[in-house]
Amino acid sequence: MPKPLHLTSPRFQDGETIPIAFTCEGEDKAPPLHWGEVPQGTRSLALIVEDPDAPDPKRPQRTWCHWVLYNIPTGTRDLPEGAGPETLPPGVREGLNDWGRSGYGGPCPPIGRHRYIYRLFALDTALPDLGSPTRSQLLTAMEGHVIDETQLIGTYEKHHHSVTA
Repeated sequence: MPKPLHLTSPRFQDGETIPIAFTCEGEDKAPPLHWGEVPQGTRSLALIVEDPDAPDPKRPQRTWCHWVLYNIPTGTRDLPEGAGPETLPPGVREGLNDWGRSGYGGPCPPIGRHRYIYRLFALDTALPDLGSPTRSQLLTAMEGHVIDETQLIGTYEKHHHSVTA
């Protein structure tokens, strides 16, 4: 049996707190990610990082998207710490996050402890150039093409620093 797709980070375990360096309170850089073999028939990979607990985990109203990547080559096994246009594998395209910009935007929850879901998809096709798709546009483009999906969940709560004048 082939091993299913599996996503890990050397910087935090599934279900654990995301280190501050990868959040808006730190360097706001993407954490390193690693996955093993991809399923047979995979033609490309896609990654979506999302927060289903926005704005308040007690009353979630929407899913906030932090990072959109697609057409990750099948030979790729990891993304480096701080991955961005200069360090992403050749051919990878970035979509728009919910701040309306491309690239990674780290956890920055307004209230409470939020979950951040790193979703990795194995697709049976390389997607056409979608320009800079949003999360929902990418999900629509992937419909019917997902062979396997895996996720890694990290959590984060701001270290509320009160500033007094």
